[in-house]
Amino acid sequence: MQRSKLPYFFLGLAALLAVAALVLLIMRPGVKPETPSEPAAPTTTGMPGPLENAAADVASATPQDPETILKDLGIGLASADPAELVNQIAKALEAGDLSALARLIGNDVLDPETATALKALSTSSLRLRRPDGIREVGELELNSRTRWALELDGREPGRDRIFLDLKRGGGKWTVDKITLPPADGEPIPKAIIADSLGVADSFLRAVLKQDFEFARAFVDSATVSDAKIAGLCILFEEGEYQMRKTKPLRSMFQRESTVGYLANIETADGKQSAQFTLTLRQPPAPANWRVVEINLDQLLAEYSRRVAGGDVYYSPLVKNPSGGDTLALYFEFDEDAMNSRTRRQLEIVSMILRADPGKKLTLSGHTDALGSEGYNHSLSARRAGVVRNFLIKTGVSASQILTIAKGASQPRRPNVTETGDDNPDGRRANRRTEIYLDF
Repeated sequence: MQRSKLPYFFLGLAALLAVAALVLLIMRPGVKPETPSEPAAPTTTGMPGPLENAAADVASATPQDPETILKDLGIGLASADPAELVNQIAKALEAGDLSALARLIGNDVLDPETATALKALSTSSLRLRRPDGIREVGELELNSRTRWALELDGREPGRDRIFLDLKRGGGKWTVDKITLPPADGEPIPKAIIADSLGVADSFLRAVLKQDFEFARAFVDSATVSDAKIAGLCILFEEGEYQMRKTKPLRSMFQRESTVGYLANIETADGKQSAQFTLTLRQPPAPANWRVVEINLDQLLAEYSRRVAGGDVYYSPLVKNPSGGDTLALYFEFDEDAMNSRTRRQLEIVSMILRADPGKKLTLSGHTDALGSEGYNHSLSARRAGVVRNFLIKTGVSASQILTIAKGASQPRRPNVTETGDDNPDGRRANRRTEIYLDF
């Protein structure tokens, strides 16, 4: 019996239709056959295009002569984010890429002399400190001019940072000025930049390092007492404060010879913050800017809340009856023993005295009003004496210390309320030894 050929016809027709459909799919406009390709090169996210290109230049550029580079140099690159611009300059510096540095900075700033000095730096295997090699210094003008520092690793203090002043225009930031460290063999000034922001920054960096003498070099001693500088050192140490990472110094006002800054500080974990203000004045030339006022009211309020349990009178810095500022150390009721916090404060005072044996101080012991006059006189003498003995044990000469017993004769706060009732908070502030820095 002969088989029918019809099934073979339908199978052939189906195969033909499948081939036709495949051809139409391949030839359809806008659709291209997939072909193997190289993976896309990674890009730096969050950066404007010119900065991204500059970052690529860092990896591929070859060293060039400064004068050759400057011939075709433009106005420098701009970024909506000042931190990103500074980061790219830091990368180019570490890579030793003068060409990329020049394009980032621009010809308004990078003259031949600066370019040559920058080349000498960039070819010496510079590395930034890790971490915190890039630091925002503060504002020169509110929201329009700012300064950053590149902290260099393994270099002598004073030759270990580059400063970049940025200006804002049209919503973007560009480099306005670059300040390089003194070359090897050149003298190192106390402040690499001696304008008001440079002096304020140098003063606060010295306080952070507990370097009383260096901090003192930036103040007007006629208006800023040694006690206030020492008190600020104590507040930074006890409060474990550091300068805030963003906008640490904010411009409050700018006048011809007087400026004001708001100093923003925070705890090491970033969970607590505080503020205080600095006023600087520039005397007639050739004198440099000087800190003429430090207002610690906000910082002391934060300190009392966080460290002293909210007692606003339990402050390490007080006004003395003769005028000026005095350091104060506090004692528990009817006791002459120092606590650990008091010892930390005295270690800072000891460091100041040991650095200069010619410095002297006066310790005055005080009590609250409870107890007899004779007993309180004796107790106040013991409180002054225990402070004196601690300082001597830490290396301070006995000849640098004078002690006075005041008893209950000079209370800081009322021992009783207006109605005649006992005032425990007032009495707590009166149990103290005050330190007059007779420098």
